[in-house]
Amino acid sequence: MAEEHPLVVAGDDILLDEILRVAAAAGCEVERAPDLEAARGRWARAPLVVLDEEAARAPNNLLRRHKVFLVCKGAPTPVTWERAFNTGSEKVLSLPDEEGDLIGAFADVVDGPARDDGVVIGVVGGRGGAGASVLAAAVAYRAERTGEGGLLVDCDPLGGGIDVLLAAERDRGPRWPELDLGGRVSMSALSEALPRKRYTTGSLSFVSYGRGGRGPDPREIEAVLSAGRRAGRTVVCDLPRYFGPEMSTVIGLADLVVVVVPAELRACAAAKLVLAKLRNQAGRIGVAVRGPSPAGLIPQEIADAVGAPLIASMGRERSLSMALDRGEFVLKHRGQLATAAADVLAAARGNLAGALR
Repeated sequence: MAEEHPLVVAGDDILLDEILRVAAAAGCEVERAPDLEAARGRWARAPLVVLDEEAARAPNNLLRRHKVFLVCKGAPTPVTWERAFNTGSEKVLSLPDEEGDLIGAFADVVDGPARDDGVVIGVVGGRGGAGASVLAAAVAYRAERTGEGGLLVDCDPLGGGIDVLLAAERDRGPRWPELDLGGRVSMSALSEALPRKRYTTGSLSFVSYGRGGRGPDPREIEAVLSAGRRAGRTVVCDLPRYFGPEMSTVIGLADLVVVVVPAELRACAAAKLVLAKLRNQAGRIGVAVRGPSPAGLIPQEIADAVGAPLIASMGRERSLSMALDRGEFVLKHRGQLATAAADVLAAARGNLAGALR
């Protein structure tokens, strides 16, 4: 059976162009009809019907149905509401003010019903150079390889670009400065636009800062994270160590925030300060300890010292350090970093829900 697309019934050419632009922004293909009579054959089958006021002027002799939206220019008038009632419209959307709601309606058609298995994970260093970016990339890559669908999101404007870590700085595709997100976006449209780093054992979609230009505002970050979650993706955010609006947006949406703590005394002291700020905003927080410890401390002792549950630990992988210095990101299938990434994913998906706070 052929895929059914939303039906746009519009007699006003200017408003039609606006509706089609919004649909394109959501990555949604539509069918068009100039009036209700011409829409008769597709009226009942379309997953969504969008009318303009010109089309709604005519008497509606078609069957009543759900998901009919009436779009108007500027604030709705009493006549607008009368036409909405006569056509069985369940929503009236005013352009341009409610453009985001219309994008959302089209995005719902593209992505289908929101899934309940998407998660957002934030990864932040307990101190500078803790290895948070590496762990974030490993978690996202592991999620992609295991079929959960990974998306790596760079939220650190001073990190140099997550694409450099992935050795993907020359790969084509938009970075934050080129992404123009006005609000709600579908994951399908986002996936088609984003660069995808390919490896011999898989690939990974990512959103990275560039080497210049603006960064994302909180609304754009929320659009990307929400799109991934609705689509059932595991969205992993590489976070900065300062608490600006972008950081607060991620923390507010995250199902789990992981603080990476090297097994050192000074790192513990720094991590306690990070955790103190996180607890004012975050829900579930856990610690990933990176060894070895010069003093011989075990990971649980480090977690106890900073005052947060231990969810993962990892030692130094010499081959990984050498690969990163060569501009290569290689995740061993059975290495300690891969194991730590699997533990983070398990915690984020609730396997350790009772241990996290």
